Amino acid sequence: MESLLTDVAIGFFALVTVVSAIFVTFSPRILYSAFALLFTFIGVAALYIIMSADFLAATQVIIYVGGILILIIFGVLLTARITNLDIFEQTQQRYIALLPVGAIAVGLFMLVLYTPWLNNPAPIKPTTAVIGKELIGTYVIAFEAASILLVAALIGAVRLGRERSDENAE
Repeated sequence: MESLLTDVAIGFFALVTVVSAIFVTFSPRILYSAFALLFTFIGVAALYIIMSADFLAATQVIIYVGGILILIIFGVLLTARITNLDIFEQTQQRYIALLPVGAIAVGLFMLVLYTPWLNNPAPIKPTTAVIGKELIGTYVIAFEAASILLVAALIGAVRLGRERSDENAE
């Protein structure tokens, strides 16, 4: 019964992810695409949870939904009042793009068919404690170097932003 419930949940969230990703791709309005991207990200996070990858699911929600998607929506809403630009909306290479997309789809289908899948999944164990111990223990120097790099990038962004605001004030 538990296996059936897991299979149904995987199928549901995979369907939500794929349908919303198709809507992101083919929606004529960019704001609708951004909101459909929300469902794509949440569907992927739900699939991570089902696969016992709780750290990846939390990272997916915090970084992609909480950060990147909100920036995209703000960018769309802030530039929506620009009306004097003539933006060409139709793509000319849609049918040419079907060739690599079809090849990738066939390759993925063959991968699913010929992969030796495990019949008995491993027991579910949380991964966050192990990752936390590794980040603070084994990889502490790389973790701190990344944090210093991010702080330096933030300071540089603030400085560039202030220089532009000073130029506009004059």
